[in-house]
This record gives sequence, C-alpha cells and structure tokens, in this order.
Amino acid sequence: MTDNKKMWTELGMDLELHDQLCEVLPQAFGDVFLSQEDRPKGMDYYNMVVADIHGIRPSELLEHQKKGGKVFGTFCVYVPDEIIFAAGGIATGLCGGSQFWVPGGEKVLPTNTCPLIKASVGARLDKTCPFFRIADMYIGETTCDGKKKAWEILSEDVETHVMDLPQMKRAKDIEAWVQEINILKEKVEKETGEKITAEKLSESIKLINGKRKALQRLYNCRKKSNLSITGTDSLLISQIAFYDDPKRFTEMTNVLCDELEKRIEDGFSVVGKDIKRIMLTGTPLAIPNWKLHNIIETSGGVVVCEEMCTGTRYFENLVDETKETVDDQIQAIAERYMNINCACFTPNTGRIDDIMRLAKEYDADGVVDVNLKFCNLYDTEGYFVERELKKAGIPVLGLETDYTDSDAQQLRTRISAFIEMLNG
Repeated sequence: MTDNKKMWTELGMDLELHDQLCEVLPQAFGDVFLSQEDRPKGMDYYNMVVADIHGIRPSELLEHQKKGGKVFGTFCVYVPDEIIFAAGGIATGLCGGSQFWVPGGEKVLPTNTCPLIKASVGARLDKTCPFFRIADMYIGETTCDGKKKAWEILSEDVETHVMDLPQMKRAKDIEAWVQEINILKEKVEKETGEKITAEKLSESIKLINGKRKALQRLYNCRKKSNLSITGTDSLLISQIAFYDDPKRFTEMTNVLCDELEKRIEDGFSVVGKDIKRIMLTGTPLAIPNWKLHNIIETSGGVVVCEEMCTGTRYFENLVDETKETVDDQIQAIAERYMNINCACFTPNTGRIDDIMRLAKEYDADGVVDVNLKFCNLYDTEGYFVERELKKAGIPVLGLETDYTDSDAQQLRTRISAFIEMLNG
C-alpha cells in the first residue's frame, strides 16, 4: 500500500478522495463475489487483479513508460488494439463503471448524460483513477453524441484522438473505416516513434486474437447445461480483459477454462439444474458495475451470456491472420471491427440477428434488455429488440438503470417477478 500511495502521489492523484473509493470497493467485491459458493480456483487470479486494480497494472504501465514506451487509454471496443501493440504501445481500458465518479462528471456535463460518460470524465477530472493519469493519449470514437462532446472536454487536459466511426455498413463505410484506422496508425507511430511493419502487425493480431479465443472458450463453457462458473464471475473476467496484460490474461483465462471444462466433464454445476438461464443484452457494464448480475443471481436466476461490449461484442469474430501486407492486414482489421453490432448503426438488423442466435446458443429461458439511463441509442433500439424477442416467443424484460443503488430493490422486485413467471 505504501508503494501504491507513493505512485499515486507522483501521478498527481487526489489521495483523500481516492481513499474513499478504496474503502468501499473491497466490501462491495466481497459481498458480490467472495460470498459465492463453489467458485473455481482459477478465479483467484482475477480476485488478485481487482484487489490491487490501481496498483499492479498501473505499475506495469509506468515501467513501460520509463523504458520509453507509450500508453493509450481507450473507451470503446471499436478502437483496434492491434494497431497500438504493433507500434510498441500498450492499450488500456479506462475507468467508468462507478457512481463514485459521476458527481465529478456532472460538474462539466449535463445531468441527463449517461452515467458511463459522466463517470469516465469524473474519474479523470477528480484525479482518482491512475489509468486516466498514466495514459499519454486517449483514443475516443463517435459512437454517440455524448461521447463526442466528452472527448472535447478531456482533450483540454490530455491529447485525445477521435476515430470517426461510420454509422452505416455499406462498402464505402468500410472503406472509410479503413482510412480511419490508417490515420490512427500514423498517429500512434508518431507518438511511439515506431514504424508498424507487417511482421509486427501480424504478431499483435495474433496476440489480441488469442485473448478473444480465450474469452470464446470461457463463454462456450456457459452454453452447457451444467454451469461450471457463474455469470457474475464471467462478467468480472470480461471486465478485466480491458485492463490486463493481454498475454498474461490469455494464459490465465485458458488455465481457468481447463478447470471449467474438467468441471463440465465431471458433471459439476455451480447452480441447480432447474435454475432459469438469463441472457443480458444492451449497454456495457464497466467495472465495478456488478449490480444486475448480483441481483439476478441472488433472485433465482443465472446469467449465461451478455450481448454487450463487456460481453460477446468484445470477442466474437477474429481478425484474419493470413494477410501478409500492412494494407491487407488493416483491411482485415477494419472488416472485423465493422462486424460489431453497436446500436449506433442504422439499420442495425445484425444486432437483432445476434440476439436471436445467442439466445438459442446459450439456451436462454429469458432475456433482460438493459439500458443505462439517458443512453438514447440503446433505449430506442430496445423497441426493436423487445418486439422481435416477443415475436420469437422468448420472454423479455426491459430495464433502465444507473450506477446508484437507489433502484436496487425495485430492480430485484421486477427481476424476481420475471424469473417467477419463467418458472410458471
């Protein structure tokens, strides 16, 4: 702790305010995660990461900088990590999942901005997140209007590069995205002083694909009738994927999956066979947003899949590893990322198709469509999501929430009633 405090001081963090965050996180983590029974032994690694989330990884990033390396803070699954790692940089996710940071964001943002954006801005401006303090550059994107304005605020403090994500998926839009990735490539090369070669880009593509494959393996375990891991623990793993060293994360997640697959082979399950299987869809659940999973899994259900950016959108589809030139590799990267079905796209029938497919693959008894308050994109698209699920005869519950606990009891009442309905 002493070493961490020294590091935080050198980063210019507000230690008094940060201490308040550190006081509540362990209790929350214990209540949600450590209270679970029959957790896989492999979860010890992720417990350790969270226990020192503002210590271990920030220290590694600072060591990278001391050696002349650059750190890039990212907010969205559309930012291609492959480009950053190929230039000798490190990409890291940024904080944005706690109510603790929201008041700081509301000092400069309208109250009716989604909590994810307010929390991200607050984490930076209140100087309570080391990842925000360390990053040499932020890389944003144009997935929503709130973010676009937030980047302008953050850019007054730290250099910020914004990628212009097309909002349709025509051939010309994919070509425009290729151009955006090339612009990012030039920006990152200038920042790091390293030229991206076909060899380096091939290595980074394999590195990030490896992480995706490990997560695919984890989620495949969740398709089984005997569940070897809870949805709550699976969410934590997905959240940590945004921060952790990709090579180490891949190795540790594969070790965990070895254990999970052995559990499946042995017929072991962490839940009863009659428990209702719930799929979540909607807005991302950034760390430490564990509220919904905890409520569902203490109300007679189990979460088996998340069609979210902190879920399947993050790891489904791999970048083609067979391309041999930088131009072809960037084309492959662009095509992979444009296959992500965010609500920012119009039309967005691909996301509906994904939801229907995933509900079947994970044998979901019901779907909970989650919308963070004031997220107009997912809130509006929820109309189509819920309509199509009902047409298909799949029970669906639409929920709107934020980061506070003020609606926890109301959510529990509605979720419990939904699960009771599924039980007949």
